[in-house]
Amino acid sequence: MVATFWAFVQKEFFHILRDRRTLFVMLGMPFALVLLFGYAVTTDFKHASVAVYDQSGDMWSQRLIHQMQAGGYFSVVASVSRKEEIDRLFRQGKIKVAVVIPSHFGESLMGCEPVQLQLLSDGSEPNIALTLVSYMNDISTRFVNEALGSSAQWLISLQPRMVYNPALRSVYMFVPGVIAVVLMLISAMLTSLSIAREKERGTLNLLLISPLPPLLIIVGKVLPYVLLSFFNALVIIGMGIEVFGMRMWGSWPFLLLSCLLFILTALSLGVFISTRVRTQQTALFASLLGLMLPTVLLSGYIFPIESMPTPLQVISNVTPAKWFIILLKGIMLKGGGLDALWVPVAVLSGMTVFFILLSWKSFKLHVE
Repeated sequence: MVATFWAFVQKEFFHILRDRRTLFVMLGMPFALVLLFGYAVTTDFKHASVAVYDQSGDMWSQRLIHQMQAGGYFSVVASVSRKEEIDRLFRQGKIKVAVVIPSHFGESLMGCEPVQLQLLSDGSEPNIALTLVSYMNDISTRFVNEALGSSAQWLISLQPRMVYNPALRSVYMFVPGVIAVVLMLISAMLTSLSIAREKERGTLNLLLISPLPPLLIIVGKVLPYVLLSFFNALVIIGMGIEVFGMRMWGSWPFLLLSCLLFILTALSLGVFISTRVRTQQTALFASLLGLMLPTVLLSGYIFPIESMPTPLQVISNVTPAKWFIILLKGIMLKGGGLDALWVPVAVLSGMTVFFILLSWKSFKLHVE
């Protein structure tokens, strides 16, 4: 009995070793999880993109700007000459913080006159905004200590203002993220499992010999998920506005079209996964590793992308949820239109076309 049982265990073990997909998932998942959680899960923030409105332009203001960048927490990406330019950069998502240095900055310091620095921070990400205000407060204090001594700390005071979310309500952060996660779950994961189930049962071949062309078969399979996903998006947006008091500043048609675009992107990913796998189990693992984990960890929904290592920042650019969350926040919180948000629209459109073509090619090869 023991020998028979041991022979059975050995057979199962070697079966797993021969199955390359299962072996890859079993060995690759722990490695991927450790790397993702080790590097991506961090609440520290580094290299925050900053716009500077320097109305003084003297030596002291330049020293302050240099000190801001020296610690690695801030990176000046734009120098503006008008406050209107700051608003445009915020709407486009190019900056997290804007620093306004008043005129006669150096003269006031030398004359021991108090100076107020205005710090505008993007309140659509409340935790990050508070962290950056704390960083800037420490930098300004250290700047005065090094320049004039600790007794002159009172000369510079920080005047923070949270744009788009003055009350720092967390609902402004989690509603766009929840929409992205739910739509990815329904549109991509369930679609890939649905088509993989048809292939596993052998019923897909029966559908292929029906009078309907293959394209209409795929459309018929995914259309219910389009409608269900769109309904869920409306429910979450409605709850955010009616229940949690979230305000809608942008265009409703633009918002709804953006949701539909992301649904199509997620569906194209789900269909592509289903064309490359044979079983529901493999489709589930591929969806979890390739879609859900990047959506939660690499989209900027919870953890700041700027604080991640460069390789993960590059990978985040091919994560559809990142661009969708930028779209949602830009429309709902900042009132941005297509002129300010054309980049995420173009990226999601390109991803949709790319994966539809890949899916069509893979499906065609399978049919032939």
